[in-house]
Amino acid sequence: MRTAYNVETVRAAERELMARLPEGALMQRAAGGLAAACAELLGRVYGSRVVLLVGSGDNGGDALYAGARLARRGAGVTAVLLSPERAHGGGLAALRRAGGSVAGVAGAEGLIERADLVVDGIVGIGGKGGLRAEAAPLAEAAARARAAVVAVDLPSGVDADTGEVRGAAVRADLTVTFGTHKPGLLVDPAREYAGSVRLVDIGLELPGGGAELEALQHADVAALLPVPAPESDKYRRGVVGIAAGSARYPGAAVLAVAGALRGGAGAVRYVGPAADAVIARFPETLVSDQGPRRAGRVQAWVVGPGAGDDAGTVGEVLRADVPVLVDADGLRLAEVGAVRGRSAPTLMTPHAGEAAALLGVSREEVEGARLAAVRELAGRYGATVLLKGSTTLVAEAGGGTAVRVNATGTGWLATAGSGDVLSGLAGSLLAAGLSARDAGSVGAYLHGLAGRFAADGAPVGALDVAGAVPGAWRDVVSVRVGGGVVGVRG
Repeated sequence: MRTAYNVETVRAAERELMARLPEGALMQRAAGGLAAACAELLGRVYGSRVVLLVGSGDNGGDALYAGARLARRGAGVTAVLLSPERAHGGGLAALRRAGGSVAGVAGAEGLIERADLVVDGIVGIGGKGGLRAEAAPLAEAAARARAAVVAVDLPSGVDADTGEVRGAAVRADLTVTFGTHKPGLLVDPAREYAGSVRLVDIGLELPGGGAELEALQHADVAALLPVPAPESDKYRRGVVGIAAGSARYPGAAVLAVAGALRGGAGAVRYVGPAADAVIARFPETLVSDQGPRRAGRVQAWVVGPGAGDDAGTVGEVLRADVPVLVDADGLRLAEVGAVRGRSAPTLMTPHAGEAAALLGVSREEVEGARLAAVRELAGRYGATVLLKGSTTLVAEAGGGTAVRVNATGTGWLATAGSGDVLSGLAGSLLAAGLSARDAGSVGAYLHGLAGRFAADGAPVGALDVAGAVPGAWRDVVSVRVGGGVVGVRG
């Protein structure tokens, strides 16, 4: 599992470590990892042209010491000092001893245009807001240039704790971060500025339960997936109820059922006006025309996809004493008090537009501050909230656990009905016994992976995504050693 810690926690860990190390040793560790990453990106260091964009903080020092290492290997290194009087003295002296040169901001854009590599050491993890006026043109020049751009710890101009970008910022091809990931490296929009991310271990000791974000990996998801026991039957595996679809949107019901059938539950019950369409596509579905209360035994409900204005069904499902996933039209129809008053878990799955409507703000505000939005929604509704997007976020109401972040998806998942498949998939995992947080996180992980497998670089439909879930599931639970499958769960 990847974890991300806020700036305050990282700074405290750095202080504790520096107190035990010789002076400057921590910066040398960071600079060594940075220089190695730059050399790998360059391929051939000797004769390459490297420009360091150096601010006044420790990030500037890291860049200078890394530049000195590259200069000793034959690179032509020039440090552009944005605040010459406040540049890191030791790093500057090391660069000059290694044969590097120093320049001011004037003429720096020409240096950047001719460079093979630009190293962004302008602002550290404590920076707030966008770049200052004198730095913004350098970031723009780097974006125009053919040079690869490497950010030191975090692209300058993005917020380390929130992932927000409130002005001009550096767009990196590679970010070399130290000790731990920072939330801004995992959450959009800042994640888009980070490029690939490489974590360099510098020996920080971080609190086990203090992470702001966590990102599941294959092994974490495999450990959470439901696996039927030899004595299992469909009821022991869980039954998920789907209350979805309408005369206008019968396809939403079909797609939600498609996701649910591949989500680990033993059976799917469908309630709604699209029963004929559902049965025609998936004859194994158990259908009912008696409403949710009389549908039969379920361990979880999914309500809302394609529901139109059927507030009665949404309210009836919310009164059920089992976990409930609310999506699409159900989000608009669910009263805050009805959700907050539930004793069983609730998982809400809005996209940015739906979240904006629930919060009474613009979609742009949600997309610009996704971490704040998902936390506010979870607190307001007293529910677990999964905020869909290129990075999906899952937050619990209490705020005592790390927000889960998932980036397995692909832009091809931005297609009609994809969210309905996710609802059914995550609802099925709820019925199989996963918590709302785990069901949302695992569902998003599998859904994103299935989207990649189904698309394979080309347009894809929502049913194709549902059909690719078993392949994603098998990929997650396969243990590969040396390219061969040595064990498969489930």
